[in-house]
Amino acid sequence: MKTPTASQPLYFTPQPLDNRRLAHLCGPMDENLRQISAALDVTIFRRGEKFIVGGRNADRALAILEQFYAIADKVVSIEDVQLALVEQRAGMAPPEVVALPIVGRARRKPVALPTEVAVTPSADEPVLKTRRSDLRGRTPHQLAYIKAIVEHDITFGIGPAGTGKTYLAVACAVDALERDAVKRIILTRPAVEAGERLGFLPGDLSQKIDPYLRPLYDALYDLLGFDRTQKMFERQAIEIAPLAYMRGRTLNHAFVILDEAQNTTPEQMKMFLTRIGFGSKAVVTGDVTQIDLQRSQRSGLVDAVDILEGVRGIAFCPFSSADVVRHPLVARIVDAYAAANEPADTGIDAGPAARAKRLASKAATRASTRKNGIEK
Repeated sequence: MKTPTASQPLYFTPQPLDNRRLAHLCGPMDENLRQISAALDVTIFRRGEKFIVGGRNADRALAILEQFYAIADKVVSIEDVQLALVEQRAGMAPPEVVALPIVGRARRKPVALPTEVAVTPSADEPVLKTRRSDLRGRTPHQLAYIKAIVEHDITFGIGPAGTGKTYLAVACAVDALERDAVKRIILTRPAVEAGERLGFLPGDLSQKIDPYLRPLYDALYDLLGFDRTQKMFERQAIEIAPLAYMRGRTLNHAFVILDEAQNTTPEQMKMFLTRIGFGSKAVVTGDVTQIDLQRSQRSGLVDAVDILEGVRGIAFCPFSSADVVRHPLVARIVDAYAAANEPADTGIDAGPAARAKRLASKAATRASTRKNGIEK
C-alpha cells in the first residue's frame, strides 16, 4: 500500500456490504470513527458505504477499519476500538530504553531501566486463570511484565498511570491462587495522605484506609466477582492492609503486591522486601512522576531500583505512554507532561532529566550485551 499524503487519501469500501456490520463498525453517531480519527490524527469521511481516510496514518486507520468490519457481526464497543488502537500503537513503536525521570526533585537521584526485548503473542504466552477470559498483555511491555512475574520472585513494574501495572499484578496473583501456587494474596499500599490526615476522616481504621485501597478492590471484583471476593476476604485468602501493618511479619506461600510504591520511604521499601518468605512472590508497582512525599524525602522505589540493580532473581519492567490502556487522551497527557518537564537542549547538564538520559544510554548498552534482558 502506498503511503498516503495530504493530497492522496485512501478509500475503503466494505465487502461484502452489510448494513448491520456497517452500523456496528461506525458505532452510535459514528463515535467509533471519531475515536480512530482522534487517536491516529487522521480524517475519516463516510459517504454511504464508502470511507475516505486522509492523513499520515491513513494506512493504519484503514487497517483498523478492515479489522473491525471483519468481526462486526456483533457490536463493536468504544472499549474494543481503544484496545485495538493501543495494540497497534505498541506494535508500531520499537522497544526503547525508558528512563525514570524524577521531575522537580533535584535531591533524588534519577535512574534508568533497560526496556525488555519486544514480546509478541505466542504459544508460550502465559495464560492467566481469572474470570476474564480475554485477559492478556496488550503491548510488548505488558507481555514482558506478565512473563517476568511468572518467572521471578520479585518484580518491579514502573511507569505512568493507565499502563496496567496494578491490574495485571492482581491478575497474576489471582491466577496463582486459583492454581494453588500460593495460599493467599496480600495487597498493600502506603497510606500517604494527599492533604488530609487519617485522624480527621470518619469511621474506624478499616473505613479510614478503604479509600486508599479502592483500586485494589476494583481489580479483585473485576477478576473474581463480588461474591467470590467477599468469601475470600472472609476466610482470609485475600488480605488488604496498609504498609505499616507489614512490619514484623514473615509472608510464606503468599503473593504480595505493593502498589503506589513511589510513596514509600527507603526504610519502608526495605521492610517490605524483607517480609518475603518461602514459596512467595512479590510485585512492586509505582510511578516515579507522581510522588506525594515531602520534597526532601527520597522515594523508596527510586532507592530500590538504584540499589537492587544486579541482584539475581529480581525483574525490572518499565512502561511508557505507548502502554497506556485507557482513553487515547491519557497517553497524550502523559507525553505532554513529560515534554513539559524536559529541559531545553542547551548542551549543558540541566539536572535530573539530563542525567537520566545519560543513565538510559548506559542501560541500553548494558542491555544489548545481556542474553536475558529481564533478569539482572
